[in-house]
Amino acid sequence: MSSEEYYDIDDTVEKGLSFDFKGFLFKALNLWKLIVLSIGIGLIVAYWINVRKQNVYKLESLISVENEQNPFFTANTSISFNWGGVSGKVGKIMTTINTRRHNELVVDSLQFYLNYLVEGKYRKVDVYKDAPFVVNIDQSRGQILGQPILIRFLTETEYEVVMNFESGRLQVQRYLDKAKYSVDVPVGEFKQQFKLGEPVKLPFLNATLTLRPNKRTLPGTEFYIQFLNFDSVVNSYKNAVDISPYSKESSSVLKLAMSGFNKSKIVDYLNTTTAILKRTELERKNQYATNTIKFIDSSLNAVNIDLKDVTDEMNDFRKKNKVFDVNREMTETLSKLRGYDTAKEAEETKLNYLDALETYLRTKTGDYSKIAAPSSVGILEGNIVSGVSKIIALSVERQNLEYVAKEGNVLFNDIDRKIDSEKNVLLEAIDATKYTISSNINTINREIYALEAELSKLPEDQQEYLKIERKLNLSQQAYDVYLAKRGEAAIVKAASVSDISVIDEAKDIGGGLIGPNKSLNYMMALMLGFFIPMFLIFVLFLLDNTIHGSDEVVQLSKIPILGLIGKYNYKNNLVVFEKPKSAVAESFRAIRSSLQFIYSKQQGEHGRTLMVTSSVSGEGKTFCSINMSTAYALSGKKTILLGLDLRKPKIFGDFNVSNDKGVVNYIIDDATLEDVKFKTEIPNLEIIPSGPIPPNPSELLMSSKLSNLITSLREDYDLIVLDTPPLGLVTDALQLSSFADATIFMIRLDYTKKGMLQLVNAKYRAGELKNISFVLNFYKHKTNHNYGYGYGYGYGYGYGVYGNAYHESDNASVWTKFKMFLKRI
Repeated sequence: MSSEEYYDIDDTVEKGLSFDFKGFLFKALNLWKLIVLSIGIGLIVAYWINVRKQNVYKLESLISVENEQNPFFTANTSISFNWGGVSGKVGKIMTTINTRRHNELVVDSLQFYLNYLVEGKYRKVDVYKDAPFVVNIDQSRGQILGQPILIRFLTETEYEVVMNFESGRLQVQRYLDKAKYSVDVPVGEFKQQFKLGEPVKLPFLNATLTLRPNKRTLPGTEFYIQFLNFDSVVNSYKNAVDISPYSKESSSVLKLAMSGFNKSKIVDYLNTTTAILKRTELERKNQYATNTIKFIDSSLNAVNIDLKDVTDEMNDFRKKNKVFDVNREMTETLSKLRGYDTAKEAEETKLNYLDALETYLRTKTGDYSKIAAPSSVGILEGNIVSGVSKIIALSVERQNLEYVAKEGNVLFNDIDRKIDSEKNVLLEAIDATKYTISSNINTINREIYALEAELSKLPEDQQEYLKIERKLNLSQQAYDVYLAKRGEAAIVKAASVSDISVIDEAKDIGGGLIGPNKSLNYMMALMLGFFIPMFLIFVLFLLDNTIHGSDEVVQLSKIPILGLIGKYNYKNNLVVFEKPKSAVAESFRAIRSSLQFIYSKQQGEHGRTLMVTSSVSGEGKTFCSINMSTAYALSGKKTILLGLDLRKPKIFGDFNVSNDKGVVNYIIDDATLEDVKFKTEIPNLEIIPSGPIPPNPSELLMSSKLSNLITSLREDYDLIVLDTPPLGLVTDALQLSSFADATIFMIRLDYTKKGMLQLVNAKYRAGELKNISFVLNFYKHKTNHNYGYGYGYGYGYGYGVYGNAYHESDNASVWTKFKMFLKRI
């Protein structure tokens, strides 16, 4: 062999190791029924999912966040403060909606920890307000968690509670304080009858069922009520409401959206969320006024006590002493003294407020939201009013943050730094204001001392009377001032409106269906149904190292393909003799014709030899040997079949010949040639079986006796067929190749490994195998198995195609044909 041919074979092998996309495509086309089946299963699963999934709805509402000013706002009456503008409020509200505290209020208000259920086709369905009755829960007692309680109506007003307890101890929850504890229940089935409106007091249920307005119950109808863990329900709703700006142009308008299975529940949750937002935001807005009213009420109580005491003192004095007439000069002095007393009282009130405020700021940590308005005691100093407002705002912001962040978060540190900074500024402003107030009090005291000196000229009883009257007037004026301040604060609080207003409340007007996306499910089923088998085919294609078609043989080796033999189920190997009109018999005749072309190029008039081998057992080597011998014999050629597979002899069985004597006996001189030759029922065909299995088959095949035997047979026979051992398992076939004028290497499709062709290529390159050709066994005529080969070896292709037109029918049963159909798919 030339070096050029050598490298051609190497290149072919390398080419075979690359990915064969065309082969993969035809492999997939061959398994199209599997892909269709997978897609069908996917569509069935998608349909099964679609019909069982609950409809998912999405509803929306719109709210507006504005700075609504109090209509009674004046410089003297303002006890509110700026919360950071509209943008600050929008951010706080968007954060609040997803806080645990807010959702606890909503869930508790709607009692969404209680479900009303009915038995549906695939599951229990939540009917919510469509249930004809309402469960009024006794929140001070426990309700069973998780397990549905059957409510079966016996009449329009009577029902029975049915439960089946597997355990004697169950967990219940008391919704008043959300405490959970265990209770004892009777094991087994439990039934007890009640009337609508009658309290139910059971270990696992404590409530009263009442009829909904305009509803009626029907005897025999069944409902379920189910209590859920409060904390779990809150967690499920915590991020259920999606809040976002309605548009870029109007950032103060927010859109609230929520998805769920029950539209009535969605509507109630969105609207209740808005109502609670308005209420809590108004409470925060009025917190300043609320704190001020509490401060004034406490001051009023103290002043009221003082006023009562002074009034009693005046009445006692009047009973004991006569009423005095004070001259005009003393009256004017007394009037001035009253003015200074009032001024002093006002300044001392301011000073007391500032002292209390300073102590509160220095001793309190974290929560500064309970500070009263400085204006409630007449302090209008800008730095103090502004500082108090900012500290309260930051304190409320910190409280809101506690619902969405854990303690130790950097956001807390940032707010605490801002609060500390505002506290320091406010404390400095308090010190300065206290100094000013103290100076004013000292000035007033000097004026009071001067006027009291004038009054000291009066008699003692008149001085005592005037002293009591001064205290009475002072208490009365203080009471009137505080009363006016309280009225002012109450008016401000009552007139305050929430900065949140509803533009478009949530409402069920039909529609809102967003799921399940049935089209998407079917599309996913199509994709998965297609790509999953394609992926499996791809993996199997990569891992598959067997030969499936003539195209692969052409890619892996330059050795020519001599012919194709189809799969034919028959009782023995004598197909050519007993079924001469079959497609398989025609294939062997085609191979015989091709061999004649090879033999015609060889010199000499003696008989020709044909060696049949394969890579491993089971590839049809013996089947080919027998039928090739038969094909030559039936053509008039004197043929002998020589069994040289000394390790695993087979050929004798189909001819009803004993294997007691054969080649082995001849080689060891235990028998003559005539003793080991046997005639067959096939004209012109004789066989020499292998004989008993020897302990040293390789050594026997190397003996000169075998060479002499073949030389002798060449003289007497036109064709000697050598049935040899597999080439890939033992070396016997290589030793016999020197006797072969032509060699057939059997390849069984879907069985022979690709790596075996590399072994044959190597032997061919080394010159150990000559005039070798491939014969493909178990060939099936499918274009996706043989792309690229059908035209190159048309005769093999042709016999497979038209053979059924005139060859014998298999006369297979219906069951056999059905099994063959399954194998083809």
